[in-house]
Amino acid sequence: MTTTAPTGVDEVLLAEPRGFCAGVDRAIEIVERAIRKFGAPIYVRHEIVHNTYVVNDLKAKGAIFIEDLDDVPPGATLVFSAHGVSQEVRREAARRGFSVFDATCPLVTKVHVEVAKLHKEGYDFIMIGHKGHPEVEGTMGQLNEGIYLVEDVADVDTVQVAQSDKLAVVTQTTLSVDDAADILSAVKRRFPNVREPKQQDICYATQNRQDAVKVLAPQVDVLIVVGSPTSSNSNRLRELGERLGANAYMVDHADDLKAEWFEGHRRVGLTAGASAPEILVTQVIERLRALGAVSVRKMPGVEETVHFPLPMGLGDKAMAGVTPR
Repeated sequence: MTTTAPTGVDEVLLAEPRGFCAGVDRAIEIVERAIRKFGAPIYVRHEIVHNTYVVNDLKAKGAIFIEDLDDVPPGATLVFSAHGVSQEVRREAARRGFSVFDATCPLVTKVHVEVAKLHKEGYDFIMIGHKGHPEVEGTMGQLNEGIYLVEDVADVDTVQVAQSDKLAVVTQTTLSVDDAADILSAVKRRFPNVREPKQQDICYATQNRQDAVKVLAPQVDVLIVVGSPTSSNSNRLRELGERLGANAYMVDHADDLKAEWFEGHRRVGLTAGASAPEILVTQVIERLRALGAVSVRKMPGVEETVHFPLPMGLGDKAMAGVTPR
């Protein structure tokens, strides 16, 4: 347990926007509605979103998270996580006869659709992203070959492609906007005819939260990012705050806060990754008040109104008469 002795903290500035995005809201609601309609357990391939609190809450409601389809019993209901899955996983789920609901974020699906469309036109791909991230595995798994991962500018210099006459670039949706731009510039220098997406692949929520930190970080001494270690977009927010000169820390929950982070620092900035619920932000604020903060002020920022529809079978009409659990 961390100490609650007063420190130098006086004011907390809240980034706007922060926390849940439309894709995360949709993914969580798909799991909750599936549990209500079909009963527990509902199986979910990979963590539905990268947040410990969310995953534990859904486990308590009846979700079972798995990585291998061998762990799903015959006839079960299966949900694909918000990060998306490879074509091989889709085929295997269909072969096993699972009842599947796809919680892939529509903005990730957009990238998958673009890959499939351009592949039919003879394109190969360079993907900008982080090796091992489930979204990257899902996007690269749309093809059996002809898609090459680069994680940084150095990778661009060494990547070997089979052909460069018809080459397109796609991007993981949760990257640092600035880092992705640097890597894309390197790709364009090496492959001048590379085809870019009509609209950037980095999602609106990632962009908005990073833009908010760019406004917030220069005004604070310490930046706290609420997010789990596995959350790509949360890690990028912490890195960005640090790059902008703040002492930046990422916490999974309020108990992770350390009083020594705030000693001698009057103003604290607070944001949350796109998979972190607002209840965790509220708990962090309560802890910061215990550490001396007397003022909490919300920064001006973009108001997000994006909403994604639910899949067929889980919409409001389909849920009519289903008793909430």
